[in-house]
Parts: sequence; C-alpha cells; structure tokens
Amino acid sequence: MRCGAIPAAAIERVVTFAQRRYNGGYSGSICLRTAPTTSHLVPYLLAGYTVFEKQYNAGVEPMKSIDLMYQTMLAELGQRSLDAAWTADFPPEGRFTPANVKGRKYWYFDIPDGHGGTTRRYVGPADDPAIAQRVADHKRDKDDIRARRRMVNSLTREGGMIAPDAMSGDIVEALATAGLFRLRGVLIGTVAFQCYSGLLGVRLPMAAILTGDADIAQDYAISREVEDSLPPIVDLLQGVDPSFRPVPHRSGAAASSAFQNADGYRVEFLTSNRGSDDDIDQPAKMPALGGASADPLRFLDFLIREPVRTMLLHRSGVPVVVPDPSRYAIHKLIVASRRHTDGQGPAKREKDVRQAALLFEALQQTRRTSDLAFAYNEAWERGPAWREGIRAGAGMMSPEDIGRFSAALVEGAKRNREEIELPFGD
Repeated sequence: MRCGAIPAAAIERVVTFAQRRYNGGYSGSICLRTAPTTSHLVPYLLAGYTVFEKQYNAGVEPMKSIDLMYQTMLAELGQRSLDAAWTADFPPEGRFTPANVKGRKYWYFDIPDGHGGTTRRYVGPADDPAIAQRVADHKRDKDDIRARRRMVNSLTREGGMIAPDAMSGDIVEALATAGLFRLRGVLIGTVAFQCYSGLLGVRLPMAAILTGDADIAQDYAISREVEDSLPPIVDLLQGVDPSFRPVPHRSGAAASSAFQNADGYRVEFLTSNRGSDDDIDQPAKMPALGGASADPLRFLDFLIREPVRTMLLHRSGVPVVVPDPSRYAIHKLIVASRRHTDGQGPAKREKDVRQAALLFEALQQTRRTSDLAFAYNEAWERGPAWREGIRAGAGMMSPEDIGRFSAALVEGAKRNREEIELPFGD
C-alpha cells in the first residue's frame, strides 16, 4: 500500500508534529518526510506538551488507568501463582540438576520414579535469574489457592482488569499445568491481548478482546532441544471438553496443528518459519508439544522474541508467557496487511488494527514509547516485506490513531537517541 491510501490530512498532522517535536530540543537525526505546517499543533508543542497530553486536554478522554492498589495486587497474585505452579512441577522430593547442552547450561529436575530410577524434566536456562532464585527457594514454596481466587475476583470485579471466557481460561490453565510455559511456549492472539490490561495498567474495551480460539506458539529450535514434552495434546484438551478432535491439515498431512470442539472453539499451534516459503503449507513436527504439529508462519519469530511473564485472570490465576506488547502491536499491523479479503478476513483485519491502535495508545500513556520505538525499528530494518506490511497495516488506522502512533514513535526514538523512519512516506 502506498502513502496515497492514508488520508493526506493525517499525514500532514503526523509529520508536522514530528518535525516540530524534534526541532524543539533533540540534536540527533531522524528520517522524516516534509509536510505543510498545521497551525493547531503549534501552541501545543510550544507549550511543551506531548501530542498525547494536548489531545486529551482538548477533550478526548484517555484510557482509564487501573488503580495502583490493583496493579500491586496483580503483581502479588503473579508471584503466588508462580510459587504454586513451581511447587506442583517441582515437588520437594526431587532435585535440580545442571546440564550443558551445546555449550549452554540448563537446569533439569530429577524426580524418583518409584522403581529405583528417576524421571528428568526440563526447567530452563541456568542464566535466568528467576529460575536461579526458584532453584534456591523451591522447598519453601506453598500454595494458597483460596486467597489467590479472592484476589482474581477483586481484580476483575473491582479493579477493571479482564478475565477470559471460561473455555479459553480452562484450556490455557490445562496447558499451563501440563508445562507449556515451562517448555517456553508463548500464548499469542486475542487471549494474550486480554492479559495486557493488567500488564500495562490500563482498561481495554471489551469489543477488542472477544475470541473463539486460542493460539499457542513455540520456536521450532526450542521444541527440538528441550528434550521434554507435554502429555498428549488431545488428552489435555479432551480433559477440558471431550468433544475436542484434531482438525485434518489442509496439506493432507497426517499431523494436526489445530484442534476443535463441537461448539467450534479452536486451539491452534504455530511456529516461526525462517526457511523457504515452500514449507509454509506443511506442518512442522514439534517434539515438545505432545504430538501436536505447528504451522510455520512468517514474521512469528519477531512476535515471540523476548516474551514477558504475566497473569491470565482465570479461577485462581494462571501464570502465562505472552509477547511483549510493543512487538504484539507492530506484528498486528503486519498481520492485518496480509489478511484475505473474503470470509472472515475483513473482520479479523479490523480487529488486528483495533488491537494495535489500542496498544499504541496504552504504550504512550504508560510512558513505554521507547520500547515501541525499539520494536518498530527492529521490524522496519528487517527488509522490504516488513516495511510494506507495516505501511499497509498502519494505513488502515483512523487519522487519530495514525497521529498517536507516529507521535509515540517519534517520542520513543528521541528517548532512545535513535533515528526512525515513519511509515507514511511516498
């Protein structure tokens, strides 16, 4: 998509802001297109406000922040839930054992099997400080499920945070309990988006979070190297709903990367594709996913790089791993640009763009624009296909969202002392 598809007035506002913002006190360089001056921005900038502040001082209501008390409660819930999950995975009668794999040290956990031998489970990299602390403290961890459930109720009913629908919550909980996130799986898609309200401390609108599926990603190299696996995926899903069945793969391959129940709820497994496009239509065998394969997707490696831990507010709380919100937002622009124009494509594209725009706003409001600028520059510098995807996806946003996105990028680049090229050029 070329620049002409974006409203000219929006481009004018965006670039004028960026020019004036940078000329007003930053000595570094930035790659920007020129545009005529938009006079109504001048007093805002001369007054020293960001465009975000002036937009909302002018009458546009910002996202509502979640009270600090509830943000603190979420952090406490996360710690307690992680303690409980750790205790269940690594009982006191077992022991942690270090092992070197391809020159890197990892922790494994040996559990007596009752027959004089042991069963070994993968834990994670030895240089992960959180895991190192857990290794030191695991015998002291205790579960307090009732207290955690009361905390979840407070966070969702009073704190304004988002709980998933019951089916999504039960599925993610079953996979988490089985070890999905210990095996470095990443929850992606709309169920992951639901976690960003608590992670960022803002209230997100319900219309952007409704879903009928759960998407799980895992890097292929990780799946191959951890030397551990989930129990059979079909058994796990049927433990939630007996009607879950493997979905025949579109390639005709015997392996399945998706599972669906009688009501149409779908669970899909995805992995990154860094090889030939010839591999995209063939499911990848994933040794750690309990017999499930995964569909290779372009751009997914960017999304699941450097994921973050947070909580899914279901029952007594489910510790999960989700994409960094900045990466999620940029990735959604690219995904939107590649949606089909028939079937559910247009509706999904609209949802992609809406989620991206909401995260751009939230990241700016919570002063995380430097994270956004870093993620954007990484994607932008990956090549023409990435830049075209970002341009096309950004062009689908409203003029107001385009302005907010560009202002956030400029502000983040200034904080990072980086150059940045906005996606709204000729």
